[in-house]
Amino acid sequence: MDRTIHRESGRADRGVGNGALSEAASKANAQFAKSTFKYDSLAQAFPEADPGLTPFGSDVLIQLRTPRTRTAGGLWIPEESRETDLWNMQVAKVIALGPVTFCNRETLVPWPEGAWANPGDYVRVPKYGGDRWWVDVPGSHDGKALFVLFNDLDLKGLVPEDKVLDMVAYI
Repeated sequence: MDRTIHRESGRADRGVGNGALSEAASKANAQFAKSTFKYDSLAQAFPEADPGLTPFGSDVLIQLRTPRTRTAGGLWIPEESRETDLWNMQVAKVIALGPVTFCNRETLVPWPEGAWANPGDYVRVPKYGGDRWWVDVPGSHDGKALFVLFNDLDLKGLVPEDKVLDMVAYI
C-alpha cells in the first residue's frame, strides 16, 4: 500500500483513491438495487378482489401490492423471494374507509383538514401491524390478494400514482 505524506496537511494517504471509492459505491448500489420483478400495470399489482369486509369505526381497508410469481421473462420466482417482497411491502391501495375515519375521536366531527386518503388513493403503510387476510382472485395471474385493516392514524402518507410501482421496501 502506498503511504505518502501530504505536504499541506501532514496526513498519511491510506491508498484509498477515487477508483476504490467508486468500486465500493457500485457494490452498495448493486446490493440495494430495485427489484427486477416489474409489473405491467397497477391493475396487475392490485388485482380486483372482494375483501368480504366493510370497515367499522376509524379503520381503513387497504390492499397490499401482490408479489409477482414470474419475472418479465417468464421465470418462476421462488416462494421465499415472494414472501420477502410481500412482508417488506409498504405500498397499498385504499379500498374503503370506516364511517368515522379522519374524525375527532371525542366529537366524531371530521377533522378540519379533512380526509388525507380516499378510496382509490395509494398510501405508505407500516411494515408491521394491522389485521391481515388473503382473498383468492379467480383468473388472476398471481392467484390471491392480501388485505389489511389499519387505523386511520397508522397511514404514513400518500404515494403519487406514478411512483407506486417503483417504490421498494428494503429489509
